[in-house]
Amino acid sequence: MTFIEIATNISTILIGLSLLLIFFRIAAGPSIEDRVVAIDLLTSNAIAFIAVYSIQSKTTTFLDVGLILALIAFLGTVAFAFYLERRTKR
Repeated sequence: MTFIEIATNISTILIGLSLLLIFFRIAAGPSIEDRVVAIDLLTSNAIAFIAVYSIQSKTTTFLDVGLILALIAFLGTVAFAFYLERRTKR
């Protein structure tokens, strides 16, 4: 096994463990703000998983999916922040 294979295998395991912790935070988050941050972190980890999978499969076709997911996640986070700001002003 090469160093890249070992690193991508370890990265996949660590990303999977972090996804479990993020799902716990989404389910048990005490406030809506915590859940929004957890969802944003979930999309960041999904992008990391896509990048690691792209390295493992030695193809760059999935990197476009990661880029699109990053843009959608950014817009979603901005929309949630706008909604939460408007909700607290009333």
